[in-house]
Amino acid sequence: MKICLISFDFWHYDEHIVEKLSDRGIQACHINIGAFTHKNTGERIKNTFSKIFLGKNPKYHKRQSFILESLEKIGKQDQILVINPEAIEESIHQKIREYADRNIAYLYDSMARNPATHLLHYFDTVFSFDDEDVKNFGFEKITNYNYLEHVPASKQHPKLDLFYITSYDQKRLTALNLLINRLSSMKIKFEVYIAGKKGWKNKLNQFIDQKNIDILKFGRKKIPHHALPAYYKNTKVILDLMRADQTGLSFRIFEAMALEKKIITDNPTIKTYDFYNPNNILVLDKNFRNVKKDFFTTPYEKLPEEVYYKYTLDHWVNTVFKLNS
Repeated sequence: MKICLISFDFWHYDEHIVEKLSDRGIQACHINIGAFTHKNTGERIKNTFSKIFLGKNPKYHKRQSFILESLEKIGKQDQILVINPEAIEESIHQKIREYADRNIAYLYDSMARNPATHLLHYFDTVFSFDDEDVKNFGFEKITNYNYLEHVPASKQHPKLDLFYITSYDQKRLTALNLLINRLSSMKIKFEVYIAGKKGWKNKLNQFIDQKNIDILKFGRKKIPHHALPAYYKNTKVILDLMRADQTGLSFRIFEAMALEKKIITDNPTIKTYDFYNPNNILVLDKNFRNVKKDFFTTPYEKLPEEVYYKYTLDHWVNTVFKLNS
């Protein structure tokens, strides 16, 4: 069987799908739009000039061509999975459809954030992690997946009580400020890492109290994907704050599952899932008054094996690609 994945794999989550398929003996390939780069500094300068002065982005169009060039090399596929198809022009989707016996889309952004209605007819099946989109558009529901190896809490020795990594986002930073104020009297050991442009730090005063800004860490570059588990292993609890217009569960939920970490989240939909356990998952109330010190001191409660398996990458690829049918 030949399966191709097409995505803009900025966070390197999608590459795990290809690795899992390859481990199954499937001829799998990945057209990673995000991996396309300029050939040299001269091209990079020209692209920047074009964006600023001409309002055009040559790199965007070259990435579209890169998809077709890659498909021509690998030929017809049994299945093609496109993740977040709105990043690809409709004319390219017409060509992709010609290369696939079965064409699949997976949306792990909401339609409210990234509309894709005009592209849906190119796909045999559309999966979504967002409950509202599943209800409104008739998509098939699937969550993100647990791609990490299971590491029991008993084999870890965390020094932090709470860890959070985020990019610059007004909604999440406002919620973060409220939570920091709530935790300040509890003697909770926590660390927050904010990745983004240097200039963003100057804008934080709009959402973050000055006393709280001093405890945040900043980085122009995101923490490498392969390094994240080490950060998570060093904490008892992982913080998860939602983006605006999104109800689906983030990858943090499943990373926490693999490493037996508790979760604090402002996503109320998590209560509808079979892995929800109030001893492991704290869903913040409106003013975050339900955060108590004992949530950090009581142990993680293991999930039943059958529940854990439902959210593994093994189960995910079986479901999306119909490998057990």
